[in-house]
Amino acid sequence: MTTVTAPRAPDHEAARRAMIDGQLRTSGVNEGWVLAAMASLPREGFVPAAWREAAYIDRAIPLGEGRWLAPPLVHARMLAEAAPAGTDRALLVGDADGYLAALLRPRVGRLEVAAPAGAVDHPPAGPFTLIVIDGAVESLPDALADALADTGRLVTGVVARGVTRLALGRKAAGKVALLPLAEIGIPVLAAFAAPPRWRF
Repeated sequence: MTTVTAPRAPDHEAARRAMIDGQLRTSGVNEGWVLAAMASLPREGFVPAAWREAAYIDRAIPLGEGRWLAPPLVHARMLAEAAPAGTDRALLVGDADGYLAALLRPRVGRLEVAAPAGAVDHPPAGPFTLIVIDGAVESLPDALADALADTGRLVTGVVARGVTRLALGRKAAGKVALLPLAEIGIPVLAAFAAPPRWRF
């Protein structure tokens, strides 16, 4: 008689530990609060059922309708660079019910969320001391830069010639200057495509 063994349920807790030790720590993410937040938040709850067993892989996961969940390292680096604080009025450009929103919300005084398409032309009224864009942009819209407070900070991905990088921005004298920090695979936001240029 053949014995049939029931399939094992995925060990998401072990997968989270492996994510922390094998992806984040080894890539230089050592901020204790970032590691603790990501170790305690079930990432599998933010992906479609078919992807739950792969929720902790080190690449982006499709969420449907052109949306993606960025790799764990992207969100860890974004959080570390953002350094959110209880005094921040923050804006997340992304999914209000998404993974990054759940990580940010407890760390700031107030979190507002805008979908990428809406944030391009009509972001919520600022000023925000922190803006985090959950994806890579080709161009930063003036309306979004205007919503950032003077001396405020902005964390995003930037894309140039097909290469995405994490970038940190600061606002001074009414302008936001973005400093690319590290090449890293970040899902590109189509809503933030650069405006077409005239060619002769």
